Amino acid sequence: MSKLADKVAIVTGASKGIGAGIAKSLAAEGAAVVVNYASSKAGADAVVKDITDAGGKAIAVQADVAKADQAQALVDAAIKEFGRLDVLVNNSGVYEFASLDATTEELYRRTFDVNVLGVLLTTQAAAKHLGEGASVINISSAVTSLFPAESAVYTGTKGAVDAITGVLANELGPRKIRVNAINPGVVETEGTHAAGFVGSEFFDAIIGQTPLGRVGYPDDIASIAVFLASDDARWLTGEKLTASGGLR
Repeated sequence: MSKLADKVAIVTGASKGIGAGIAKSLAAEGAAVVVNYASSKAGADAVVKDITDAGGKAIAVQADVAKADQAQALVDAAIKEFGRLDVLVNNSGVYEFASLDATTEELYRRTFDVNVLGVLLTTQAAAKHLGEGASVINISSAVTSLFPAESAVYTGTKGAVDAITGVLANELGPRKIRVNAINPGVVETEGTHAAGFVGSEFFDAIIGQTPLGRVGYPDDIASIAVFLASDDARWLTGEKLTASGGLR
């Protein structure tokens, strides 16, 4: 039997990259998936088509998770379409590296709103519907142990996500809801290509420092999300699983 048969999942920021990989992997294990997107309807529709073409169930729902009413509407859409909610993957995120001198209030607020407030608002809306055995999975980052230069704002947001993960594990634990984080290293996605990371000296240097000798791919992260969403991870909560090929 599929690991996630009869489960319903929301994956935020799932129109591409890690989120798309997670959405497709959850669906492949039997979950009905709400594919959230902020602006890329075409990308989200393509993910839904991949899922449904493979025999799975999925819908695309637009929402800016940094706005409370839209985060609530996202959860409401999942309940209306599928009748329940078992898994929430908080993957929506933005990143921009900037030196201390180049850091602006606008950069801070935009990054913290999506990466931190979005996690809180979406989990707040979802928690009303999550029952015993439910799983919340926050996508953090290995930057919280690597501390790369010129990433104070981005690394700060992911440090907050790590802390929130621990707090919510304690807060939701009495309801038998698990909360864990995945902290990916560098993953090759549309975003890392668009940012110019792929093929750069920085990118090659990261690969050179990674014990397993390669960059990560969305499927590497998606398989961990499937594990955390499933009953196989029933005794894990408050954990941060660093998925970086050994890069520390």
